[in-house]
Amino acid sequence: MRALIGGGTGFVGRHLTKALQEKGYKVTKVSRKTGPDTITWKDINKNGIPDDVTAVVNLAGANILNPLKRWNQAYKDEVVSSRVETTKTLANAIVSSKIPPKVFATISGVAIYKPNPTLQYTEDSDVEPYDFLSQLVVDWEQAAKLPESHSCRQVTVRSGVVLGRDGGMIQQLYFPFYLGLGGTIGLRGDQWLPWIHVSDLAGIFMHAINNDNVRGILNGTAESATNADFTKAFAGALCRPAIFPTPGFVMNIVFGSDRAKVILEGQNVKPQKTLESGYQYKYFDVKSACKNCVS
Repeated sequence: MRALIGGGTGFVGRHLTKALQEKGYKVTKVSRKTGPDTITWKDINKNGIPDDVTAVVNLAGANILNPLKRWNQAYKDEVVSSRVETTKTLANAIVSSKIPPKVFATISGVAIYKPNPTLQYTEDSDVEPYDFLSQLVVDWEQAAKLPESHSCRQVTVRSGVVLGRDGGMIQQLYFPFYLGLGGTIGLRGDQWLPWIHVSDLAGIFMHAINNDNVRGILNGTAESATNADFTKAFAGALCRPAIFPTPGFVMNIVFGSDRAKVILEGQNVKPQKTLESGYQYKYFDVKSACKNCVS
């Protein structure tokens, strides 16, 4: 068994690679740079997908919440192309393949759901673009679509904020919280925070790859939590106070209004079809997830 992973060197990609290898898969990563067990996007464009690949996954995408990157047009273009164009590249290669893979699993985001303090979304909820990031997700998912007649099974995982000790949001928040300088985003932190532990996000992809009955949209989120719930759980796991809220205007200054929405506004997203498909979470509640992130 061989899997091809776009973005396999990233935070989620490293965890999925390890999980696949533990199950006996040979993993080839697709990256901009060459390396061990790695081919480039140019190689895919030129030569297509290797004939022995049974599963193709795309996790590629520039970090939207990178505080070191200015939210200008150049970076917006990079955020879009790193998701949409890489997904198109793999989709086109699958269509052109003489021996297509059995499954094509791609990541997207819960930004497709419009923030609403009272509404809970499932995979069956109606969606339409309402801002830059939601339009990005629509285009991202559209780029992954194969012809309906194609034999390759498709799965799209709409991921929430990914928690894990070796990357993502936890890596950015660890030291402020460890020093006792953490707190909610906004005075109350009552906005929803759709989240998932990186082990479960990798687990959902493994579940999708290995189960022929899994197809379509899956929400890659865990139990509903607010920013305040997360703050309490993370500070508690570190045995630290969390009494220094960060005003919303600071987030707007640091990230720009488009990106700040991810933090200042959130969605209550239920992984209904993920649960119905039989996936069993390792960390479904935010308290257990945060404990793992600091252990």
